[in-house]
Amino acid sequence: MTVTRVDADRLTALLAQLADLLTATVEDGASVGFLAPLGREEALAWWRGRSAAVAAGRLAVWVAHEGERVTGTVSLALPDKPNSRHRAELVKLMVRREARGRGLGRGLLATAEEAAAAAGVTLLHLDTETDSPAEHLYRSAGWTRAGTIPDYAADPRGELRPTTLYFKQVGAPATAG
Repeated sequence: MTVTRVDADRLTALLAQLADLLTATVEDGASVGFLAPLGREEALAWWRGRSAAVAAGRLAVWVAHEGERVTGTVSLALPDKPNSRHRAELVKLMVRREARGRGLGRGLLATAEEAAAAAGVTLLHLDTETDSPAEHLYRSAGWTRAGTIPDYAADPRGELRPTTLYFKQVGAPATAG
């Protein structure tokens, strides 16, 4: 299993596999921002739309693969405002069903955390569907629960579900100056 950060060109080259991963993730019931059924064209368009943010350095994307097959991904959304450059949002952590249970999700999470710290980011945050399998991963990886928002987003079936906010401090603390 290899995890690599992808640039905009590599992201474009992997569009089909990333779209397949996204549609499978939604089909499996994960609340990652889409309703089921998620069509392949919609998934392709969504990933295609990330390319400019990757090229501009506002989105960092890592892809896990076994050989040539994409098995997972995670991203960090980096703010562009001067008062928030010390933080990033962890987004779209996805692992193929057949690759789960082997530490890939934890490895992708650690990769994003380490890269954030190396880039001077000291605070990460995320939201995830309350009581989802992802919550266990984040808690066991040392993330702190900040609170829950009721009826935050519709799950893939269209039912409103609460979300839980998490944060994690990484790297050296920020200094005012």
